[in-house]
Amino acid sequence: MGSLLSVLLKRPAVAATFSGVIGLLFGLAVGWWVWPVQWQEVPPSLLGPEYQQEYLRMTIDSFRVNGDPNLAMQRWEDLGADAPRMLVVVKQEPGNLDPAVIQAFSDLAESVQGPLVGDFEGEPTQSLTPTWTIIIGVGAALVIGVLVFGAIFFIRNVFRPRSGTVTAAMQAAEVTRQTERTDFESLGLAPPVTQTMTTYVLGDDLYDESFSIDTQGGDFLGEYGVGVSETIGVGEPKKVTALEVWLFDKNDIKTATKVLMSTHAFNDVNLRSRLEAKGELVMLEQDEQIILETATLQLLVTVSDLEYGEGALPEDSYFERVTLEMAVWPKDE
Repeated sequence: MGSLLSVLLKRPAVAATFSGVIGLLFGLAVGWWVWPVQWQEVPPSLLGPEYQQEYLRMTIDSFRVNGDPNLAMQRWEDLGADAPRMLVVVKQEPGNLDPAVIQAFSDLAESVQGPLVGDFEGEPTQSLTPTWTIIIGVGAALVIGVLVFGAIFFIRNVFRPRSGTVTAAMQAAEVTRQTERTDFESLGLAPPVTQTMTTYVLGDDLYDESFSIDTQGGDFLGEYGVGVSETIGVGEPKKVTALEVWLFDKNDIKTATKVLMSTHAFNDVNLRSRLEAKGELVMLEQDEQIILETATLQLLVTVSDLEYGEGALPEDSYFERVTLEMAVWPKDE
């Protein structure tokens, strides 16, 4: 169960829904228990039935003491539409009140407002106690949260690519897996600190790879990576005409960067002028090797595979597929 929850929470929509439900429950708890709302000068008509009954008993007892009919009727009217119903309960359960005083108060109310018999029909209005209000509120929040979570989960499962659909990222991963890595030791070179294969495939609009450089002892030396630098044309999928490869050295204040351009982009004056600010411009060619250097590191990028897309755009203007081998050595080697 824990592993399933952790997997689901990695999905942004699920994580947002879960966080929203938890936040709502936390807010309800804080609002009701930690910092509850303090009501002051609430009119009697908005009180719960038990408090309205107690208010009417005090009103009748006050009428017994001061005999002021105007004050008694003002307090009676403050109870609103439930006043006659509360009087029924007080007559049935007089408590410490004198039934004769209750009847005198009832006669006074009838003399002012007319017969109250019709209003006595039915049971006194019942309001929800605070506890039940909290329980219902929390329950409603949970139900809403479950419904929202279920709707998002259903939509994502209905509209996401089916298991049989091969995405561009999946194609790239398969190409990378099948590409053979260079055996640098057989060439008389020291083994690199890190060696990685990465592939861009048309349709992988979010292509952006980064890798850490660590010694065998676990010391962090830096990072390197590659991602989309420039696209060409319009429509989907995006047509990538340049990639950007970079090398970060913890011992160097500057990150080395080179822009790997298609043949068309490299020969386009406007594109060149726009990309020159990003780094040194390089035209990609099959089996080409590009070197990036920092104060203590050296990155060798080898173009293992290169294929251009075909269509309405100029020839050799965007990549269908690019596979790069990236290997890093300490600069002294």
